[in-house]
Amino acid sequence: MAQRCGGKYSPGGAGATSALRGRRAVKSNIWARLLLIAPVPLLIAGLLEVFGGDALAALAEIGGFALLILGAWLLNEGIRAEEAYAARKIARAPALPRKALAAALAGLGVGVAQIGGAGLLAALIFGAMTAAAHVVAFGLDPMRTKGIDGIDAAETERVALAIEGAEALVAEIGTAAATTADRALIDRAEALAVGARALFRTVEADPRDLRRARRFLGVYLQGARDATVKFAALPLAERAGTARAEYLALLTDLEASFATHRARLMEDDRTDLDIEVEVLRERLKQEGL
Repeated sequence: MAQRCGGKYSPGGAGATSALRGRRAVKSNIWARLLLIAPVPLLIAGLLEVFGGDALAALAEIGGFALLILGAWLLNEGIRAEEAYAARKIARAPALPRKALAAALAGLGVGVAQIGGAGLLAALIFGAMTAAAHVVAFGLDPMRTKGIDGIDAAETERVALAIEGAEALVAEIGTAAATTADRALIDRAEALAVGARALFRTVEADPRDLRRARRFLGVYLQGARDATVKFAALPLAERAGTARAEYLALLTDLEASFATHRARLMEDDRTDLDIEVEVLRERLKQEGL
């Protein structure tokens, strides 16, 4: 008689969703990725021109290749920044308009590559057409701060800045954890990030919570970041012993504290929240952080 598979990662199993819960799906634009490969023929042609003795053509084609690659990289970074912007209720427009710069670099790269063979006028025409097509295909960067109706611009800016700083700390925690190549530790760091982002969304839903949340985010996320960096810097032998158990215990306490703080923040329990922030600060001091 056939039996249903019931392993850890089978549908409904304990590990089926825990490893992915809370992670934001990353959209991949295949055309933007292909732009990192498309200029390669220019590089090959430029190298052949070097051996053929045509220095001007070689410089134009290799220069065009470099500009197109830089533009493609900026485009992919711009798409990621736009996805992060779209995922948040309150967000500032990206400080660097990566997609617009990518369009300009694409047009410049094609124009430079055409100078040697087609002449300046044709190069300008092809470059302008390329930049325009780039904008039509991929669009431009978000150009304004995104907020919530009824919240003034100054408050929106403060919330956006605070969340950006907290997101940077979360990213540093993940980067430091990844250097250990310890799957369990990386998973715990990711669970921590899930809890942090849940609080971010709470603050975005009610920016009045920012003042109290900012205190906690500073203590919590900076402590978690410092603990992770400190642990990752230990020699491998030390990371396998007592230090690992102590670090994981600290993450457990921090994660539980984060969940409690978020619940109390939503309940507007000011007194208990402030008390637990002080308790957490003392715990981090005891851990040498």
